[in-house]
This record gives sequence, C-alpha cells and structure tokens, in this order.
Amino acid sequence: MEIIMIYIAICDDDEKTIVQLRKRVQMLLKENNIVAKISEYSQSRLLQYDVQEGKYFDLILSDIEMPQIDGMKLAEYIKKYLPEVFIIFITSHTKYAIDAYELSVFRYVPKHIIDKKFDHAILDAIKMINGKSNQIYSITTPTRVEKIPYEKILYMEREGKNTIIIMKDGSKTHVRKSLSTVIKELNSEEFVFVDRGNIANVRNIVKIKDGSVELENGVRLWASRSRIEEIKKKISEFWGERI
Repeated sequence: MEIIMIYIAICDDDEKTIVQLRKRVQMLLKENNIVAKISEYSQSRLLQYDVQEGKYFDLILSDIEMPQIDGMKLAEYIKKYLPEVFIIFITSHTKYAIDAYELSVFRYVPKHIIDKKFDHAILDAIKMINGKSNQIYSITTPTRVEKIPYEKILYMEREGKNTIIIMKDGSKTHVRKSLSTVIKELNSEEFVFVDRGNIANVRNIVKIKDGSVELENGVRLWASRSRIEEIKKKISEFWGERI
C-alpha cells in the first residue's frame, strides 16, 4: 500500500504555542501511524509568501489574532492558492467563529476546550484528506509538491520527456514523466489515450466527430482511427457506472 504523506503547517505568533501544538500533532500522528511533514511559522506573512511561491499544504493549523496578517485574512488568501486545503483555527477568541464558517474553515477549536476538540478535528481532517487521495494526482520532487484533483484535469499532452497537464481553468503544470507512466499512476478509468501524444479526461469529452475528440471549453484533440472505438467504449463504461 502506498504511504500517503500529509503536509501540515502550524502558524502562531507565540513560539511556545507552536512547540506545544507540534508535540501534540506529532504524538497524535504517531499513535495513528500517519506520516506527515510539519512546517512551523511564527510569522503569518512567511506562510503567505511560501504558499504564494507554490509550497503545498494539506492542513493548516493557525491562530487568528496575529500581527502583520491575521488568521482570517491569511485563510482567505491561502484559499485562493490552495482551494482544497483544510484550515483549523486554534484560538482563544470565539468571536470569530461565524466569520471562520463563512471562509469554509474546516474547524474552529477554542483553546479553553482544546483537550476535548483538538484530536477529533485533526483526525477528521486527515481522514477526509486520505479519502480524496485516490482521486488526486501527486507530483513530488525535491523542490515541489503539487496535488491535482482528477476532476480539474482537462487533458494531458506529451512535450519531449515531460507530460503537460492542462486544467479546466486553462492553467498548466508539468511532470518529467512519460504519458504512459502518468496514466499508470493515475490508475483510473477516468482517463483515456486519444492518440500517442494526448490523454483526455473522459468526463470532459463532449463530442467525437470527424476524427477528433472535442472537450469542454472548445478544446479539440485529433484522435487516431484505431483509438476512436476505444474512446467510445471508455466513455460508455465511465458514464454507465454512474447512471
């Protein structure tokens, strides 16, 4: 079984609180055989910069009242870059609970009842992160971690020794692997070779006509004749299981 690495950030302007939270998280992870990498931030602005520069996190534990950028503004900013991230506020200030809910913050743990709420909040978040893992393509290099939900992938194309992944929103990313390697790693009926140079997400195929596969957003990929019937079969199997 593949070991799933969870990426966690702890952000609080009080160094002692960071130490306490890290020890508590590490103990909980050890008890539940969960592998994680924990990053610590005593300045919210540094966490903001790292996320802006592409650093990835599955889970963020943050205080709310902090200098420079408070937790509410930090969460709003981070969600623009990491919309799938789980954010848990751990704070003494209960007056922000409603605002936290509106920001789609996963949990709000008041410090005065942390013993009652903390462990459940962390384990619930990790359970949901792991539940999504079989529908996420992970790119991990010494300098970069990127996790892409399958539903966001429009198609992929070969570019030299790289695979270029094109998202539904028009953004792109790449991985230094062949298309055949990538589709094996995806291990999903959701993807199909259109020809040797392209893989399409079946859920985004809207039409097959005149030797081409038309995707959402008007994207058209030319398909080899030998692939057309296989593509049609994949579409039928994929949607047949969902009707």
